[in-house]
Amino acid sequence: MRDRPYNVLFLCTGNSARSILAESLLNHWGGGRFRAFSAGSFPKGEVHPLALELLKRTGLPAAGLRSKSWDEFAAPGAPPIDFVITVCDNAAGEVCPIWPGKPITAHWGIADPAAVEGEVEKEAAFRRALAELEMRVNLLVNVPIESLDRMALQQAVRGIAQLNH
Repeated sequence: MRDRPYNVLFLCTGNSARSILAESLLNHWGGGRFRAFSAGSFPKGEVHPLALELLKRTGLPAAGLRSKSWDEFAAPGAPPIDFVITVCDNAAGEVCPIWPGKPITAHWGIADPAAVEGEVEKEAAFRRALAELEMRVNLLVNVPIESLDRMALQQAVRGIAQLNH
């Protein structure tokens, strides 16, 4: 039996929208089996207001969410990270810091809702991003982690991005 939850770090460049949504979703749906964090390579320093509004409107946790650098999770004393999942195309091509413990990695590309023009269109893009992430997070929480070897687990987590296209 595992003595702690699986720690999952969602990365995106700005850490203001997609990675924040993913963090909230996994903390909600993870049932205590997972603990989610988010960070960015070049954090904006604030969570996008539409991300917070959407989380609150849908009853998902929004308290304590903040835009922060991935350096926090590579520093001594940071929680051990079991999974690193990039959720934007920019982060997938960037050089990531070396994560202690060799976490499972995956890229779940999600279109940037903050880059959409127009108020109605932007709101729809945020809802779409949340729905895509929610589907993927629900697939992740149902992966039989304990019964898979590392290679199978890596394939399962990476394959989640292809399952809802």
